[in-house]
Amino acid sequence: MTAEVPQPVRPATLEDVAAVAGVSRATVSRVINGATTVDPALRTVVEEAVATTGYVPNRAARSLVTRRTDSVALVVSERERRPMSEPFVGRMFSDPYFGRVVSGLLEVLRPAGIQMVVMLADDEASRGQLLSYLRHGHVDGVVLITTHADDPLPGLLQETRMPAVLAGRPHRPSPLAYVEVDQHAGARLAADHLASLGRRRIGTISGPQDMPAGQVRLTGFLEAVAAHGIDDVACAEGDFTHLGGAAAMRRLLADRPDLDGVFIASDLMALGALPVLLRAGRDVPSDVAVVGFDDSSAAAACDPPLTTVRQPVEEMAAEMARLLLKQIGEPRGPSPSVLFPPTLVRRQSA
Repeated sequence: MTAEVPQPVRPATLEDVAAVAGVSRATVSRVINGATTVDPALRTVVEEAVATTGYVPNRAARSLVTRRTDSVALVVSERERRPMSEPFVGRMFSDPYFGRVVSGLLEVLRPAGIQMVVMLADDEASRGQLLSYLRHGHVDGVVLITTHADDPLPGLLQETRMPAVLAGRPHRPSPLAYVEVDQHAGARLAADHLASLGRRRIGTISGPQDMPAGQVRLTGFLEAVAAHGIDDVACAEGDFTHLGGAAAMRRLLADRPDLDGVFIASDLMALGALPVLLRAGRDVPSDVAVVGFDDSSAAAACDPPLTTVRQPVEEMAAEMARLLLKQIGEPRGPSPSVLFPPTLVRRQSA
């Protein structure tokens, strides 16, 4: 008795999908390659046929046709040397902001079948490596997080003509699209809240003044408290880190030991600053009301839980991903920037 040898199952082809969907092979190809000109109802029929047949696109062959890699880069760029706190990579992975950005990006990229590569640029050599990587076509586009005002990368990215979206408004005018929370309005929310509590001896721990976010949050806060008749505001510069917040709070208390309200320009700095107040014998919020900025996981970890200005980072990052995919699919189309409104989240610190 001869055993019957099972025949290998032939993988589904574009022609199989076209037959099931009742459309042409060309239409199936356009849907699979992400063409935006396909009628939505027709696209649904083709996608259902793909699921029915189990068709799996040959990405290598597809990339030869589309010249796409189905991957994008999340580039984090920072100044080479900063005197405070821990090294660049350590700060990046300990800051809740970056995790929230990654989460929001993946929410859009993963369903679209797009992989994400994280790249760091913190000196001239790493910027050169990054630009070489981009020019060799290893990714289809870039989301750039830049943390200092004189960063050359936005301009260098513009020269590559690669689809790119910035996380935050650039310091200098740029045609690149960006997504940002209204930083000025957020700082005003903090000022208005402290003033509404009757706090008059106010201080602030700002972000680094070589960073656009640090500059705008400080300017917006000072302008808003001045509108409430408070002109004498004690300021200490921090670096958006836990350790930097603690150091800045010590300086602030030395300058203004009687302060009764503080705006801290990031929740992570507030997490470091609150224990300093406690050790100085200042109760929060009865002696000193504290307002942070971000509404990150650090806000809930504070003791007491932190009243803070919320920037919807996950939603903002998802919008960055959508803008980038639109640029990749329609490279000649407009790509407007998007400004998200902030909100005040009230907890026990103020």
